[in-house]
Amino acid sequence: MLSKELLEEFRELKARHDAVVLAHYYVQDDAQDLADFVGDSYFLAQKAATLDCKTLVFAGVEFMAESAKLLSPNKRVFMPEPKADCPMAHMLRKETVDEARAKYGDDLAVVCYVNSTNEMKAWSDVCVTSSNAKRIVERLEEHHILFVPDQHLGHYIQEQVPSKHVLLNDGFCPTHEAIDVREVTELKEAHPGAVVCAHPECAAWVLEHADYIGSTSGIIERCVSGTEQDFVICTVHGVLHEIKKQVLAAGDDGRKRFYFPRTTPICPNMAMITGEKVVACLRDLSGEVFVDERFAEGAQRALERMLELAG
Repeated sequence: MLSKELLEEFRELKARHDAVVLAHYYVQDDAQDLADFVGDSYFLAQKAATLDCKTLVFAGVEFMAESAKLLSPNKRVFMPEPKADCPMAHMLRKETVDEARAKYGDDLAVVCYVNSTNEMKAWSDVCVTSSNAKRIVERLEEHHILFVPDQHLGHYIQEQVPSKHVLLNDGFCPTHEAIDVREVTELKEAHPGAVVCAHPECAAWVLEHADYIGSTSGIIERCVSGTEQDFVICTVHGVLHEIKKQVLAAGDDGRKRFYFPRTTPICPNMAMITGEKVVACLRDLSGEVFVDERFAEGAQRALERMLELAG
């Protein structure tokens, strides 16, 4: 928890710089508490495109801040921790895209998960998030879909939209892939009747045990609105902060219990982002985000098409 002095400084800095703070559910609790808006990548991308302010502070990893800058080119965008990156965002080779385009021609759409660099987005036809990927893939005219970079979300979409021919890349989220199915089944045995909620970045053998599969915001909503008592959560532990806040706001009597795998899923990059770093970012105007102009137009086009098709 931040000191009273830091909170007062934060409020003064926000007003001085006409700043809005966006935070992902996976960052540290005190960083979430400073944010004007907390959400998953799709919600935050939408917000970045519509906010009326001069400055955005994005408490998230690099690809998120880059997307915010692309969608808000007239705003200054800052990252509290410039070293916070997403390994999966780099897990695609240009050769994979080129080979698929050469093979399938105009009947191929390259669908790029937003957890990707701007360069990857520029190679693609449309971006998606875990919350809108199914809807967007269904609406595409092309039959062949190269889904990049996440193989697990791609496999899930393949099952959800069997009318499409989905080609998979070999990328993955290290934190979600590390969720051990044995630890999930242990929790199910220890808590009979518990609802297992899993993010589609998890491997297929984990999703097989899930009662609900959805985006980060979807998992939160399922836990908050569900009438069940016990929930097993297969995603990054940072979501628990928002779940507890919403459960409390809904007047829950404390009967709900939430369990994570024994090897706690923590994203090391998201965990680097603290409330103190958010304040320091505004104080020093450090960690400003700039877009490589070589990829800006293509990446922006893919992001804007996502917002169009997801509507």
